[in-house]
Amino acid sequence: MRASDADRDRVAAVLGEALATGRLTSLEHADRLDAAYTAKTVGELAPITSDLPDVSAPNMVTLGIEQQTIDSKFSKVIRKGRWVASRHTRLSARFGALIIDLTDAVLPGREITLEADARFSKLIVLVPDNAQVVDEGGSMFGKRNVSGGTREDGPLIRVTGRSMFSKVIVSREVSDWNLRSVG
Repeated sequence: MRASDADRDRVAAVLGEALATGRLTSLEHADRLDAAYTAKTVGELAPITSDLPDVSAPNMVTLGIEQQTIDSKFSKVIRKGRWVASRHTRLSARFGALIIDLTDAVLPGREITLEADARFSKLIVLVPDNAQVVDEGGSMFGKRNVSGGTREDGPLIRVTGRSMFSKVIVSREVSDWNLRSVG
């Protein structure tokens, strides 16, 4: 039987609880969460949590993957490699640079929201090749370049927020020159 988003979210809740109680390391959690959100059938979901206790608390929210803030003030912050992104991530840059690479990140679902809030800064987000990117933000006295295509097989990345006197780039590719010139 095909797995639904609700089925995947239930598995993510069990994984979140296992991470919080020390039953899983952060790497194991990221690997299993990735497997859960790429599973197509309920049969593929079952082995992911077979060695973990069931979480039966009603309305359990997996806070670890629901919301997070990545902040840069008067500095350069880079988040890349294998890490667990949130459904709603607030990216805040003030007088510095913030570089977020989602290409190897574990995305907790088919849709995530990036709230890009930049003031007197540079904010760069690299998205996966198959991502569909929707820009719902704005800019004042700055540059905002949000692209990513409209492929339907990948995650939907919604970009919101405002920037002032800043440069915001959300793209599949950012040249090495742009990365070297930051900060």
